[in-house]
Amino acid sequence: MLKKKAFSWLWLLLFFWPALLSSELSQESLLVFVSPARLLPEKIFRVMLVSEEKLSGEIRVCWRDNQGKRQALKLHKKGGGPPFWQWWQGSTESSGLYSLEVVEGHKALFSREVEVFSSPRKPEPPAVFWKTEKDWNRNEENLFSSWLEALFQEAEEKDSWSGLHPLLRDPEKNFLYDHLGLGEEESGLRLEPDCADNPFFLRAYFSWKNRLPFGFHECSRGSLGRPPAVGRWFSNELPSGEGDEVKKFYRLLQRVMDTVHSGTARTSLNDDLSDYYPLPLSRDCLRPGSVFADPYGHTLVIVRWVPQTENSAGILLAVDAQPDGTIGIKRFWKGNFLFATEEVVGEPGFKAFRPIVRKGGHLTLLTNQDIKNSPDYGNLSLEQKGLQPELFYQKMETLINPQPLDPENALRQIYQALYEQLLVRVESVEIGEKYRREHPGQIIPMPSGYAVFLATGPWEDFSTPNRDLRLLIAMDTIEEFPENVIKFPKRYRIGTSEPLPKIKSRLEALSRSLADSLYINYRKSDGRSQKLTIRELLERKEAFEMAYNPNDCVEIRWGAPEGSEELSSCRRRAPLDQRQKMEKLRVWFRKRLHPPT
Repeated sequence: MLKKKAFSWLWLLLFFWPALLSSELSQESLLVFVSPARLLPEKIFRVMLVSEEKLSGEIRVCWRDNQGKRQALKLHKKGGGPPFWQWWQGSTESSGLYSLEVVEGHKALFSREVEVFSSPRKPEPPAVFWKTEKDWNRNEENLFSSWLEALFQEAEEKDSWSGLHPLLRDPEKNFLYDHLGLGEEESGLRLEPDCADNPFFLRAYFSWKNRLPFGFHECSRGSLGRPPAVGRWFSNELPSGEGDEVKKFYRLLQRVMDTVHSGTARTSLNDDLSDYYPLPLSRDCLRPGSVFADPYGHTLVIVRWVPQTENSAGILLAVDAQPDGTIGIKRFWKGNFLFATEEVVGEPGFKAFRPIVRKGGHLTLLTNQDIKNSPDYGNLSLEQKGLQPELFYQKMETLINPQPLDPENALRQIYQALYEQLLVRVESVEIGEKYRREHPGQIIPMPSGYAVFLATGPWEDFSTPNRDLRLLIAMDTIEEFPENVIKFPKRYRIGTSEPLPKIKSRLEALSRSLADSLYINYRKSDGRSQKLTIRELLERKEAFEMAYNPNDCVEIRWGAPEGSEELSSCRRRAPLDQRQKMEKLRVWFRKRLHPPT
């Protein structure tokens, strides 16, 4: 009898050994995630493989029924690095138990039994926004990064949307589409965040779908010498009121919009209670989902790294939101990512969402020390505290382009970045003009002092002081580029035989050529189209210190010179008191700084 039992256990061990081994590997090196959460007959399902290590091209994902019939899933898309991911798709048949298998060559990496249910689940909505079923950890962070990169994988710098929902409603882009089985994306789900809300909306959406904890703080605005400080904390486990899951999720997002603001991301890097914690400036740590908080209240979320090649520069892409409701892709460069640590409110830089876990029955945030000690994280760094901007940009450029750049290609890249920035401004100004055409005679109130950059309502929606400050810095970067190549030649791939002054002259000639060849068109007050080359825009750079007021006509907002034919169609000027306020603030635009509070 004992011999029979021993033989049975040995047989079971041999039979299940591949699954036991793959279970260990899946925890340590491979995460396998299936969506939707509840599989139903004759439906598309998705499998995401996520790993810290590069995934082999020999990997196959198979779906096997209890009769041994095997279906090979199709590779939908892949990316990352790190984390690396592959998105596979298949379709279910009838209800029952199936086996999901991941194989590399002849080696089984993963095997798990999966049930296909005969009908959807109809859960009773909880009294909270959603119940937390697991903690944030390295696997969940890697899945968050992979989901976000997949969502924006095909996006390019020029792309923009009317909100997050057009992307989330696309099952070809959104791995979590209808993950809860509630038809949630097709129930009228609209996500229209501003720049401060956008990182929280993305984090909340992912947390809701995966039953992870989510939270955010009330926060003061801060002042010079006193960074924003956190107050009350809200989480997904607070009472939510009546309604279904989608309505409750909307309600939580509304609370985010009413609570989160431009100061939220600029809390002290040492703050143990803040919603974000600071990251090292390293390629491994700046993953999709990392948030950049600039010194003046704008935030961007990393979505994709494009590696440098022999013939092309590397690119770091991020998504941001604007007050007018648009969501757009921006590349990392000085014109989009502003960094300063002097005469600013709070502490800017690259940050990550502070992990939330359950301790003693309650949701709680990990402290800075917890994060440092955690085997899942350990990536907290005060490297950016007090860092000089020149060193910051130098470090980031090395991460994006580890090898020296060809200076001509680098110049073309930054011209393209400026051009994309101008195209976005064309759209933003036109949105303001559309509002003015729909509200003829209305004067949009202009706040005083620093509030010009932080106001709410129509001024926030249609004025462009923050964007115009970035535009001025971008123009400076273009004009200073040839001189900077000569000052820092080791950053560029320059032959030893050509004298530096000759290289500078060649770059200046190329700059003039690019400035003449690239242009934008805007719609004038009389409906006619006005063409402006980048050279013309650079020549009127000074005018952009006073071009952000939506009460001014569109011609003034594009810097049309006094007495010009271009300005002759102007029919609207900002009131005198507003122009006087703008003159007082002009010195800060000339310094390329926001005024202090």
